[in-house]
Amino acid sequence: MEMKTIETVEEYIMQFEPEVQVILKEIRAFIKEIAPQTQETISYQMPTYKYYGNLVHFAAHTHHIGFYPGPEGIETFKNRFFGLRYSKGAVQFALDKPIPYDLIKEIVLYRLDENARNQQAKLKQKMK
Repeated sequence: MEMKTIETVEEYIMQFEPEVQVILKEIRAFIKEIAPQTQETISYQMPTYKYYGNLVHFAAHTHHIGFYPGPEGIETFKNRFFGLRYSKGAVQFALDKPIPYDLIKEIVLYRLDENARNQQAKLKQKMK
């Protein structure tokens, strides 16, 4: 069986049940609102936001939304993941509980700053 390649975030969202689509659309709109400078794309077959490289990804699963801010984003905020499952590069938001938008906002803003600082460091290194 051949898997269909997802090309847009809209296509990605439309493949899920309506109640999951609502959550995915809310997360998408929220990220675009707090980080309008990002480029929205599909990477690793999931919605991805880029700003001087990968910023965050998210994906729907059977019982949760996976949010992927990379190892730096997880390490910085892991003490805030009370009651949430997480790993080195991802945190899980259960579908039957409210999505922690305040936490998502803090993580996205942190990652924006981190990527901008890394970009500045790269530019300084090139000028040497």
